Amino acid sequence: MGEVEEVLQVVLTFEEEEVLLSSQEFQSQVESRNIPAVFRGCVRDWKAFINWNPSNGGLDYLQGRVGTAVVEAMLSRSGPIFYGDLRNHEMVPFPFSRFITSCKERLGKSDDGRGVCVDSESGEETCSASVDSGYHVYLAQVPILNLENKENSQLESLGEDIQTPTFVQTRALASINLWMNNAKSRSSTHYDPHHNLLCVVSGCKQVVLWPPSACPLLYPMPIYGEASNHSSVDLKDPDYAIHSRAKHSSDYSQKVTLHAGDALFIPEGWFHQVDSDELTIAVNYWWESSIMSNMSEHMDAYYLRRILKRLISSEMNHMLDGAGIHSGKFEKHVDKTLVNGQGYQVANPKQKILLHQLSPPALQVLHELVSLVHDNVNGAAQNQPVLSTSTDSSVVSTRGVCTKIVSLKSCRLEDDPVAYALWTLEPLELQNVLLSMVHNFPRTLETLILHALSPVAAEVLTRKFEEIDKLITKEQRDEFYQILYGVFDDQFTAMDSILNGKESFALQAFRNVLDKYLGVSLDGPKL
Repeated sequence: MGEVEEVLQVVLTFEEEEVLLSSQEFQSQVESRNIPAVFRGCVRDWKAFINWNPSNGGLDYLQGRVGTAVVEAMLSRSGPIFYGDLRNHEMVPFPFSRFITSCKERLGKSDDGRGVCVDSESGEETCSASVDSGYHVYLAQVPILNLENKENSQLESLGEDIQTPTFVQTRALASINLWMNNAKSRSSTHYDPHHNLLCVVSGCKQVVLWPPSACPLLYPMPIYGEASNHSSVDLKDPDYAIHSRAKHSSDYSQKVTLHAGDALFIPEGWFHQVDSDELTIAVNYWWESSIMSNMSEHMDAYYLRRILKRLISSEMNHMLDGAGIHSGKFEKHVDKTLVNGQGYQVANPKQKILLHQLSPPALQVLHELVSLVHDNVNGAAQNQPVLSTSTDSSVVSTRGVCTKIVSLKSCRLEDDPVAYALWTLEPLELQNVLLSMVHNFPRTLETLILHALSPVAAEVLTRKFEEIDKLITKEQRDEFYQILYGVFDDQFTAMDSILNGKESFALQAFRNVLDKYLGVSLDGPKL
């Protein structure tokens, strides 16, 4: 597919007898590698594991401890799916005791999970006036302890029933939160800007994980929006006509099932989507990674540019990868002077290369390049000979009349015959072809460089130049480029033509990066 260069397909698992990691072991084995880890039975020794169990009087216990609290509930109009953006849900103050009552109703009988229903004094079931029956309710991210904002929490007394696992006790925690649902629910796909330890106290959760490198497949919301850390792909009914890359997202995902007592470390930046069973209760810990906590603000702009450069470079490789050009695959030509048993000698730039001296692949590419240029010359030049053993003085100068073979907006190697022809040759073969054009078809070479190089062809040509440079000496390089650019009336114009094409290719890669990783269209309305 070529959309995700490298995806981590690993989730560490620590069984119950292995979860007593020290802080240093957790840092070296898990946190520093920034990969998820499951800790089986990690929180079974919590008081909450027994006290909060709905099947063992846990709901009465919770109601007795914090029943008077008013918490912020997430109300969803999109069924049991809770999307992270404000257009699909709202947060409203809600009595904790009323939510517990709805949970008791769920234990007593099965219903569709819609609304929050309580028993009236007459014994009839009625829906709360403050909640429309079309809503689904989820106590999501309700603070037990909020250290980041230094706010008091009405659920703070519940902290007595939980114990921070040993391996994260030295972390500067940002918050500890309660998650509780009274019916089956699903969260939208998103990532968090903090490290996350998700601990299931009761019930069951299934978590689907994607590494940050899978971001292009998940179509993140625009970076300037309020839900920029969420995927824009509809979980219920994905539209692959709009989100075509999402069809492959499951190939790069990893699923983890968490039962009561288990915990999951979700590193910052990892996308995750969570399905919760009925009456599932969980607690999570958030803390800032050492990378972000130690990053000086005055370095932000620099690191942003470094990251964008890396993503653009990777995207350029992906754009060429359809035909096998890739940063890793492209290296196969370097230091390789024998292909199919035939050796390619370093040419003498001053010595005229006759057509019969070219290898069959090189001669074929020469024919293709000359034909492509001449086929696109209008007027009288279209009727001139294509190949001759002499210089192409018979070819009318085509400066200014040759049409672009490929649109500047096209960056697909398979759609560009010039780029594809250049790519098929080994570096030293291409050098021979170019020198042959210098001696036999200088005006055709001039037209090729000035008028027929698309952005993708310019990118391929410069990469081939880089490979040629690695196979010849500095003196040979200087002589080769002096001969090559000596064909042009203005050699700087030729260099600019190649450079402009290469930068146009990089610009398209930059546009793709903004779209894939930030959900931003460079052609869209300016903010």
